[in-house]
Amino acid sequence: MTVLICGSMAFDTVMVFDGRFKEHILPDRIHMLSVSFLVPQLRRNYGGVAGNIAYNLKLLGQDSLILATVGDDFEPYARWMTQKGLSLQHVKVIPDTYTAQAFITTDLDDNQITAFHPGAMQYASELSVPVDAGVRLGLVGPDSRDAMIAHAKQFHEAGIPFIFDPGQGLPMFSGDELSVFIGQAAWVIVNDYEGQLLQERTGLSPVQIAAQCRAYVVTQGGQGSTVYLSDDTIQIPSVTASNIVDPTGCGDAYRAGILYGLTHELSWATTGRLASLMGAIKIAHHGTQAHQYTYQDIAEQFLLAFGYPLR
Repeated sequence: MTVLICGSMAFDTVMVFDGRFKEHILPDRIHMLSVSFLVPQLRRNYGGVAGNIAYNLKLLGQDSLILATVGDDFEPYARWMTQKGLSLQHVKVIPDTYTAQAFITTDLDDNQITAFHPGAMQYASELSVPVDAGVRLGLVGPDSRDAMIAHAKQFHEAGIPFIFDPGQGLPMFSGDELSVFIGQAAWVIVNDYEGQLLQERTGLSPVQIAAQCRAYVVTQGGQGSTVYLSDDTIQIPSVTASNIVDPTGCGDAYRAGILYGLTHELSWATTGRLASLMGAIKIAHHGTQAHQYTYQDIAEQFLLAFGYPLR
């Protein structure tokens, strides 16, 4: 089954602040915020939602296609993708632009402050879902506003089931627009903060959202995740990571597990557990595409964590 991932390709500049934001941001002075954080650790990683998900899927032995726009500076990332066996077929270079850039500062509580330059991503709506490329499953992730609307519509009109994963792009949309996405999507995935915002803007409860799609998944970090179905609610436990190193990209690794489970028609209990494991594997490593495992490695960790085989 061919999976198409629509979303950002980006360079992530990740910095770690050896303190806690809450100790430096005063609630009664938030309207006149002026803070500076010393970040002795800095790394520049290959990232972006689409790239991260595709990378994690590849670790599971699942090929995918990426629909994204990038800038003139993309060449080193393209070489990395080729080395890792990731397809560049539907990745388009927009001349005279930068590839999207994220500048992420993380504190000791795993809170993050991110500045994002969209660059070439602003032109992603110029691309169309290749409905004649054998695509059977899709994901619409954070991208330009117009691209997310267009690609969701194209998936829906082509009868291709897809995941709506708004991520940090969620605030760009009104309640009515989010309701349209929910109605078009087969599955909706958000973290707990995004879920609260989604529910407030649409006026829909988790159960009501689940009634309009096949499943509504809400991740809750170390508390696990919840899968809301039209007739059931499944609690997915978290997996204890071998080390807590870098949370950036954990959500993307989780989504790769979900896509793999859907592709291979696994139960939601197993799909969710695989997704949790993928997130735990990622958080133990710096960067979003630095962890290197085989499917067998992941299957062994799954058996160890949950007491039954992945398949």
